[in-house]
Amino acid sequence: MDPSAPSPAFPPRPALGRSGRAIQVRSNFFPVQSLPQRPIHHYEVVITPEVPPAKNRRVYQLWEDEGRGELGGVRPVFDGRRAVYAARALPLVEDLSEFTIDYYDNDDPMARKLFKLTLIKIGEINMQRLGLFLEGRATETPTDAITALDILLRHRPSLMYTTVGRCFYTPDSAASIANGAQLWQGFHQSIRPTRGQMLINLDVSATAFFQPGPLLDMVAKILNRNTANDLRAPITEKDRTKLDKTLKGLKVVVTHRGQIRRKYRIARFTATPASRTMFPLASTGQEESVANYFMGKYNAPLYFPHLPCLIVGDPTKLVYLPIEVCEVVPGQRHLRKLNERQTAEMIKFTCQPPHVRSNKISAGITILQQRENEYLNEFGVSIGHEMAIVNSRILPAPAISYHPASKEPVITPREGAWNLRDKMVAQGVTIRSWSVVAFGTDHDYPVLAIQKFITLLVQTCEECGVFVQNRQPPISYANPHGNVEKTLIDAYMVAGNSFQERPQLVVCILPNTGVPLYAEIKRVSDTVIGLATQCIQAKHMFAAKRQYCANVCLKMNVKLGGMNSFLSNAQLPFVSERPTIIFGADVTHPAPGSASTQSIAALVGSMDAQCSRYAAAIRVQKGRQEMIQDLSSMVVELLKTFYQTCGAKPERVCFFRDGLSEGQFPEVLKAEIEAIRIACTSLEATYHPTVTYIVVQKRHHARFFPIRKEDSDKSGNVLPGTVVETGVTHPSEFDFYLCSHPGLQGTSKPTHYHVLYDENRFTSDSLQELTYRLCYLYCRATRSVSVVPPAYYAHLVAARARFHATGDGWLEGYSDFGSGSVVRVMNYGVVKSELANVMWFM
Repeated sequence: MDPSAPSPAFPPRPALGRSGRAIQVRSNFFPVQSLPQRPIHHYEVVITPEVPPAKNRRVYQLWEDEGRGELGGVRPVFDGRRAVYAARALPLVEDLSEFTIDYYDNDDPMARKLFKLTLIKIGEINMQRLGLFLEGRATETPTDAITALDILLRHRPSLMYTTVGRCFYTPDSAASIANGAQLWQGFHQSIRPTRGQMLINLDVSATAFFQPGPLLDMVAKILNRNTANDLRAPITEKDRTKLDKTLKGLKVVVTHRGQIRRKYRIARFTATPASRTMFPLASTGQEESVANYFMGKYNAPLYFPHLPCLIVGDPTKLVYLPIEVCEVVPGQRHLRKLNERQTAEMIKFTCQPPHVRSNKISAGITILQQRENEYLNEFGVSIGHEMAIVNSRILPAPAISYHPASKEPVITPREGAWNLRDKMVAQGVTIRSWSVVAFGTDHDYPVLAIQKFITLLVQTCEECGVFVQNRQPPISYANPHGNVEKTLIDAYMVAGNSFQERPQLVVCILPNTGVPLYAEIKRVSDTVIGLATQCIQAKHMFAAKRQYCANVCLKMNVKLGGMNSFLSNAQLPFVSERPTIIFGADVTHPAPGSASTQSIAALVGSMDAQCSRYAAAIRVQKGRQEMIQDLSSMVVELLKTFYQTCGAKPERVCFFRDGLSEGQFPEVLKAEIEAIRIACTSLEATYHPTVTYIVVQKRHHARFFPIRKEDSDKSGNVLPGTVVETGVTHPSEFDFYLCSHPGLQGTSKPTHYHVLYDENRFTSDSLQELTYRLCYLYCRATRSVSVVPPAYYAHLVAARARFHATGDGWLEGYSDFGSGSVVRVMNYGVVKSELANVMWFM
């Protein structure tokens, strides 16, 4: 491949699939029934001074309202940044015009400001190219035409609602959640091309905002108090740090100056209470406390002089405000990671059964795109208000094989789920040398309770075909806040001494909360000792059930090199006919506000003809880069492991790539296919396996709703195996949506698979069946999963690798440092070679 050559066109869609039972489903896409026939006029708008999009829109709106006559009745649309589109040419004298706008804010008429708005003609957008693309007669995506339509369809909703990315939110039915946040409901809207037409994709959405109102109430909620009245005592240093972290950057408005409601941004909180926070008076230079100043100047005694003050605006200027004279400005997004309690409440709030979601979406199209929309009329665009009905098929479930000595060695699941009753794992390990560590005291975890749990666990393991030679492992106790490395090395030695051979496993019993302890256990066991650990939450130990123990057994078996289940060769012809490796790849980026700047790339590869066992490779790379920098050496590593395990070189490669957005397809594909080629030829100059590269996407807003009762499961969702390849997919490329998992709660989200490169010449049926069948081989569950397992495993590996950082490494994904904090480059431990051939990341 010549790096300077243009990116190859993505493979065209082969003939449609025929496998499975044909049905129809409803989908949350609405047809654009007529498109603009004439070219669209494109202008650049420059608004100075520079302000955020919401203010840009206000300036633009004022310009439009003032100049309605001068525009000759044309209604242009604006993207809030730099682009303006019009259905007819604007009557500008030259191709560049300047206007001055006298700006005022609705809630603060005093703060007037002058803005300059410059319009520059860019060109005209040919809409005929879009027609050819939709008919499949042109392969190049007419991005300019699609963008112009997108802006047209967002123009009116963005004037009426709070806009976040592609979503529109309204506080109308906001619900409060823990710690001063509230959830706003809204809609996600985007525009998508499909064969023969453009569609509007509409979905319900929710996001967290800060609760407006008195800042005092917000402070009480963040510090887990019921009301502001519970803030009668001074707060601790720990509480103050918490406030600093949570509220930094929040906009507040003051209430103590009557009509003048000035807005400020919180920089931090003072270390001293308002009664002891001193500053020099401008008039005399004499030191005065904030509390006394407010009493003297505004005749406003502070009710909470013992609480700290805010430092607002530029932190070097030291402008102090008491908490009680501030209110939170409405409509501010909660950008930091939600805590566990907030996340749980958000899930409860957003989880809606399919019929409820479907009704809300149907109402949404009318809310966002009113039938009488003067902007749409101007461009000659009309929208259908009925959801698209698309053809679909339900693929048959595969038969899953367990150990031939099981009472039920082969099972064909119904609705994507089955259980381990009467089944033994396909290849069970024998556990000989192991020990148990309880992170707590014998008061927290009585030794009898631990023994009772271990007895049930051992019994369940034996029933599932995992043999435990030593049924009474040594039990020790450790301080959960102590030196975890020493604890695990001790447990390792105890196991080794008790059974006179290299220990295989340490079972860890953990208090019920907190990631850091779990993270440190995994760092030590993966990168320091090279040992399998199985963590158990104490609440599960006390209430142990056979089902829980069976799930733990599945995880222990694969961590020690066993195999839980497999599909017969006839069901995976692509893998079993010739030596084949299936890769899964993912890159995870540091969480917003985290202290780390590094991203982690993970690659897993199948190691057997059953696609049951996988090995992993990890690299740490420069932050926020989607391309896998060191892919060649990772592929080499896994191809070598495959050769050592199977004794053959893979003749075919199937590469499932997670985490790419459409804009990244061409450049990432080009770089990563090149990297795979280099890896192969570096092993042997003539080694050229055939490669298929498939992007796996979960971050989309397509949903499917059953029309007939017999095509839905108990939760009202589409059945596992539902595949959609027409009606809402790409006009000419090879992509499909597959819902491979049973719905548990809420509305199932299908996974989107898009083939970007295909030397293996897959048919629609062969790729859809391979993908769906693999979803039944996720080794720690007895249900089919929503994403093809290699991609799922790559995601698990990347998430686990975050814990391998030394020092305060594990903090990084869970911290919420402000943007001004020190950024640390972490040191990541390398997974021990003892674990290279087992699935240690389960």
